Amino acid sequence: MTDQRPDAPDGSLEDQLQDVLRRANLSFFVKRDKTAPAAADGPPAREPAEPAEDPLESIRAFNLKPRDIRDYLNRFVIRQDEAKKVLAVALCDHYNHVRRCLADPAAGEVEYAKHNILFLGPTGVGKTYMMRCAARLIGVPFVKADATKFSETGYVGHDVEDLVRDLVKAADGDVDLAQYGIVFMDEIDKIAAQSTAGGKDVSGRGVQINLLKLMEDTDVGLFSQTDIIGQMQAVMTMQRGNEPPRQSVNTRHILFIVSGAFDKLAEQVRQRLQKSQIGFGSGAAGERSEGDCLRQATTRDFMDYGFEPEFIGRLPVRVVFDPLDVADLEAIMKRSEGSVLAQYRADFEGYGLQFRMQDAAIRRVAELAHAEKTGARGLMTVLERMFRDFKFELPSTTIKRFEVTEQTVADVPAALAAALKQEERAHRAALEADLRAYAVSFEAAHGIRLTFAKEAREALVDLCLAGHRTVAEVSGERFRDFEYALKLIARNTGRNRFAVTRKLVESPAEELSRRVAESFNG
Repeated sequence: MTDQRPDAPDGSLEDQLQDVLRRANLSFFVKRDKTAPAAADGPPAREPAEPAEDPLESIRAFNLKPRDIRDYLNRFVIRQDEAKKVLAVALCDHYNHVRRCLADPAAGEVEYAKHNILFLGPTGVGKTYMMRCAARLIGVPFVKADATKFSETGYVGHDVEDLVRDLVKAADGDVDLAQYGIVFMDEIDKIAAQSTAGGKDVSGRGVQINLLKLMEDTDVGLFSQTDIIGQMQAVMTMQRGNEPPRQSVNTRHILFIVSGAFDKLAEQVRQRLQKSQIGFGSGAAGERSEGDCLRQATTRDFMDYGFEPEFIGRLPVRVVFDPLDVADLEAIMKRSEGSVLAQYRADFEGYGLQFRMQDAAIRRVAELAHAEKTGARGLMTVLERMFRDFKFELPSTTIKRFEVTEQTVADVPAALAAALKQEERAHRAALEADLRAYAVSFEAAHGIRLTFAKEAREALVDLCLAGHRTVAEVSGERFRDFEYALKLIARNTGRNRFAVTRKLVESPAEELSRRVAESFNG
């Protein structure tokens, strides 16, 4: 008798492998024939789907002008005017060529030098964000990675070909779309083959050579040689007997952008310029800013920095990003559509809260962020530090809006305490209004008027605040015997107006008993 486990997969080997992939959330790589019948125990087969919209339509219809791209980037990225101009021209040249190749395959056979781009500039100035926005505008997949995670062999660290595979994932498995995407690699200056006691850094050189292959025209397998998923897919393909699916993606039309701070390169160029100048002009080079020095960098400078001639030669478009000053950071918070300040507004709106930030406060945040020396990322650091306690405390209060002033930025704990104190006063006023409404409803229901002494009102409000309860809840609990006792007192004394004292609030049963007894004796 065989052991039949209820969770054991049934059906063909393909169905079992599909189940394994689905459980591992990797079925993305395996595409079934949509017209194939379902398994016997599965849902009924669906009708063939309507032809999907051509994913390459946005590229076939590419008609953007450099100014169009520049104007779009202006909505998200502050400053960097020269970088936007250079990038816009490079993107238009590249995708105009791609469009021609899609319209006429013969155009793709003509030798064409891609406009691969090299970004130079400090961290946090918008290099990655600019490219992400541009890719979204054009409608192509985009992947970003740090060069430091790659190694020459791929065994210690990642294989550079994984960049192309990630591009396929970003394109939802559409290989045709992926081969026109954008790959962005940051911290490229970290893999410069620096000279060591034993010669050149071989690992850095090896990564450059591998990247060089990708930048040219090469085919990258969708699965690495050690990828078990690829082997399983091959088994399923053989079992189906269908035409084998595409196993590779071509990099001919993938646009590569690499980026780095290159701070040491700026000093290297400055020293070269100082040596080349004589007399009074020799001091001018020492006064150049880091950005100015990077703009003077030549291919020879990059080679001396540690890059292979073939590698740096495949990056003909070089763009220098300027550091952001206080005014730039202030403009990011006020005008950028992707501002981190807008993100915080959305975070607070999730709790039903709104805030207004005064211009002086924005300016002070910009100054503190600039002191962080991490570009626009400094804004996140300062705002998170400032808003952290507000996010924790305010959602549990009745506060619906608050204002951020320069004093708030200077002393967050004091500003929060003041807001909570103000909220408490407003809350107490609302509870006292509820207490007056309770007295009115009590008189309407029982014909007895209650007047609350100041100390009694304070005591009741304190009970409401301490237990986070309403006046109706506390009064219903404290005064549940009022109707019978007060009517009895009214019958004995002829009075229908009663003062509620602090003692009556704190010890209602005892105080009512005393008053009832007095009414009989009186």
